[in-house]
Amino acid sequence: MRSGYGQILASLPVRHPMVLVDRITEFDADRSIETAKAVAGSEPCYQAMADDLPPERYAYPRSMILESFGQSAALLWLGSRGGPDAAGGGLPMVGRLRNCRFTGSAFPGDVIRHRVRIDRLVDDNAFMSGESLVGDRVVLTVGSLIAVARPLSVVAGGGAAASITAAPPAPRPRETHGSKEVGVPLTPPASSGSRRSRASWSGRRPGALGPW
Repeated sequence: MRSGYGQILASLPVRHPMVLVDRITEFDADRSIETAKAVAGSEPCYQAMADDLPPERYAYPRSMILESFGQSAALLWLGSRGGPDAAGGGLPMVGRLRNCRFTGSAFPGDVIRHRVRIDRLVDDNAFMSGESLVGDRVVLTVGSLIAVARPLSVVAGGGAAASITAAPPAPRPRETHGSKEVGVPLTPPASSGSRRSRASWSGRRPGALGPW
């Protein structure tokens, strides 16, 4: 798999400013990937923030770290399958996240390194896990990410949508804080009074659900 930025754009169903992988540093098909994401203070999520906030308020949003991890997982899966064209027109989506634990933060100037591993492949489903680091410090651990591929016509509500109406909804992704679990929405909020929230989710290609 080529590691240039053009390959990243060709593989992911998102565009600026929601492309949250800058570089592929290691790739082992059907096994693992390591990517890099540089956090910059010029990103949309910081645009509405005041200049005199406490340092900890400038932590990169955890939802964006998880999004970046998910995009890295998509690059691993699609790269192992021969690229998006080899996926038969299927759109990669997160079906479920389990045992996600944040143990640190990233700030402007940091580089987040994502390490994602494929644990198992079953038909059009992939079971992955991994962690995200800043330097030698782990800031996120993902115990299990289940990825699925679905036709774009189905995801976007086309004529084939009826074929999945009888299927039960996928469990809501969960994030673990210590022993407490809270739901983590991975699709854009329907509405929000927060300028930061709107900016964080802009740029997603219609129909691209989950973190990809």
